Amino acid sequence: MRKALVLGGTRFFGVQLVESLLKQGFDVTIASRGNVQDPFKDKVRRIKVDRLDVSDMQKNFVDTEWDIVFDQICYSSQEAIDAIDVFKGKTKKYVFTSSKSVYDSVSTGKGFTEEDFNPFEYSLNGGSKEDFSYGEGKRQAEAAFFWRSPFPVVAVRFPIVIGLNDYTERLNYYIRKVRDHEDVHFVNLEAAMDFISEEEAGDFLAWVGQSEFEGPINATSNGYVRMGELLEYIEEKVEKHANVVTTTEEESGSPYNISATWLISNEKAKSLGYEFKDLKEYLPGLIGEALAKMDVI
Repeated sequence: MRKALVLGGTRFFGVQLVESLLKQGFDVTIASRGNVQDPFKDKVRRIKVDRLDVSDMQKNFVDTEWDIVFDQICYSSQEAIDAIDVFKGKTKKYVFTSSKSVYDSVSTGKGFTEEDFNPFEYSLNGGSKEDFSYGEGKRQAEAAFFWRSPFPVVAVRFPIVIGLNDYTERLNYYIRKVRDHEDVHFVNLEAAMDFISEEEAGDFLAWVGQSEFEGPINATSNGYVRMGELLEYIEEKVEKHANVVTTTEEESGSPYNISATWLISNEKAKSLGYEFKDLKEYLPGLIGEALAKMDVI
């Protein structure tokens, strides 16, 4: 039986990843601090470990072998370097969850391609996640993996992931604002973003881990939504009009408040055979489900 280790995997799309692996017959082990209860009962093995303590990592994984390691919780070059030291000679492949934040925040209509950020040529600087912004931390982690790793690595660049189990509640923020007729702040309602669902994110990680692909790869649902369209979807489900306030600042507590379109291309993943869902086909339904869940709570 193929063996998979998931660093993280107890929250959000990490849960979807584990479910995908179990369906495909993997012997799955979840490694985490054990602070969040997972829903898998006796279907998985568990290792309690501090991801930030390299000696604890070395001790817990000293005699292990894996077909694939999935790293959901790496945010800096130092964490990547530690993972390389821990898992060298112990895994056939390593799948690192990166982010579209490795790209600049303004894109053309076609979106950033993988070549727009090249970690193989990026200057590697050592440091923990406290030393970097989120995007720079992911850039540094990619650079560390691709510069130093002795095993094959995939860096999956996701946009914002959406779903009913999103503990950040960024989409819910807007649903609540419209429902409660509170001000919603945006710089530019014509600015567009792409997303991926938690189910699709977990499924893609499992899929790319079993593929022969190595290197950075974007993963996002087909299509995009303008911020004005997003509010229209919410208005339809809530049956109220949004009270939009125009602001000149992106940093206004409004999580999707961007000044210009910010997209990534999924053409590389599609060329490898992955079939993404269409964002506008599932987004309205997700908004309705999220609203219903709020009303129950």
